[in-house]
Amino acid sequence: MPERTEIRLSLPSKGRLAEDAVNFLAACGLHVYKPNPRQYAATIPALPGVTVLFQRPTDIVVSVRDGSVDFGITGLDVTAEHGGGNGEVLVLHESLGFGGCRLAVAVPESWTDVLTLADLAAHTRALGRPLRVATQFPNLAGNFLTRNGIAPLALVTSEGTLEIAPAIGYADCIVDLVASGQTLMDNRLRALTDGVIMRSEAALIANRAALRNRSDVLSVARTLLEFTEAHLRAEEHYLVVANMRGETPQAIARQIFSQQVLGGLQGPTIAPVVVREDLVEGVSDGSLHWHAVQIVVRRDKLIQAIAELRAIGGSGVVVTPVTYIFEEEPARYKAMMAAVREA
Repeated sequence: MPERTEIRLSLPSKGRLAEDAVNFLAACGLHVYKPNPRQYAATIPALPGVTVLFQRPTDIVVSVRDGSVDFGITGLDVTAEHGGGNGEVLVLHESLGFGGCRLAVAVPESWTDVLTLADLAAHTRALGRPLRVATQFPNLAGNFLTRNGIAPLALVTSEGTLEIAPAIGYADCIVDLVASGQTLMDNRLRALTDGVIMRSEAALIANRAALRNRSDVLSVARTLLEFTEAHLRAEEHYLVVANMRGETPQAIARQIFSQQVLGGLQGPTIAPVVVREDLVEGVSDGSLHWHAVQIVVRRDKLIQAIAELRAIGGSGVVVTPVTYIFEEEPARYKAMMAAVREA
């Protein structure tokens, strides 16, 4: 077989995760071009040479693990379950901000005395037989339950709807993904208070060998991380612009730094504003001059930031969303390079 030269990125093929993954990449400036919705391949014009494939979330992990695909966006849960134990799959970014859920142990509501893992262990001993647990995550579920003293244990692997398993009798309880918890309640199930195995959301993963052996794959990895990090960081911030009067930019900066949340990323950008009076000889008082101040502030500190800016003389305040905030070198890129260099 000839050596593959294209670079492959796999995305979920259907469902909410599929839609969110495509929308996320578009927000990062990496629009997925798929002219025929029935196609199972697409392109990203901003990344020439990258072919986008569409697979089931579990198959994405398997494909990245065996090297037939270089990158994937899929759940952290299926990555942990199917990624293998030899480091073939490298998680480049573990929190893309969508697809959030938790993998948890749930029991029938009728088990009124089973609220915790310790209660479940006692209940299992009283059964006199192995506890039957239906799950799509036998590795994660088995390891977690065994560590918490749930024995004897029989895992029932199922790819279908798990919530019905206790009701029809082919399992005693389940380990499944939970988002709002409404589906559990609808099926008379209840998550244990300490039964969360892991919290999961969409993650960007890569094949470690491809990163190590192909410079073009490593270059695409950097671009993916750069734009992902820049977009996610920007989502948490606003750009605030205001006019302020002061003798010098340094004098205005001192007022800004005296406040609690007006520091900006490294500091404010302050530039002179030329007003009409400055162009008329003898009109300006010569002491205070208008300056434009630009500050990046956290979204959750916006109200406080505007109040502080007004308190020190800011006027004409304009607030605008930020599309990207690029760092000199993202921390996750440094972590990726360190992992690639590991023996």
